[in-house]
Amino acid sequence: MIFAIIGAALAAFIGFGMFKANGLKSIQIVESVTIKGSKEEVFEMVKFLKNFPKWSPFLAEDPSQKYEVKGTDGAVGAQYHWVGNKGKDVGYQEIVKIDDYKFVGMQCDIQKPFVAKPTFDYSFTETADGIVVKQDFKLESGLVEAFFMWAFGAKAQMEKTNQQGLALLKKAVEK
Repeated sequence: MIFAIIGAALAAFIGFGMFKANGLKSIQIVESVTIKGSKEEVFEMVKFLKNFPKWSPFLAEDPSQKYEVKGTDGAVGAQYHWVGNKGKDVGYQEIVKIDDYKFVGMQCDIQKPFVAKPTFDYSFTETADGIVVKQDFKLESGLVEAFFMWAFGAKAQMEKTNQQGLALLKKAVEK
């Protein structure tokens, strides 16, 4: 009888988790920040990967992270490679599109601690209050990966990390 109850509870948990995970197979997180600075200064802080350590939420969390920029920095094809958390975090992000002073598109290739290929698109709009930087994060995954993201609350962590990155970008430009 106890095994039947445990089995039913486990089946209910997995069923509910798969239902919730189905909604996490495609994640989009859009955040924005208004920065007081010139359009050129704000745009170049994002476009030039050598600047990423100044506003990287991942480097803020793991200051011992090793990183390297490959290719022509500030151009399509430039890559920011990282190894952090004593080799447990590995990947790179690559600039895939630039529209000067309006847009920077990046594709990530995360190899550890999980495999993923999220995108980060940054758009820049000049307003009376400053430069609005909009970050559009997208991640597609399979049902199994989405189940584990649901089980560990990964989307909330992604939202927090993206907000932290934009706050650090604002701080880096406005200092």
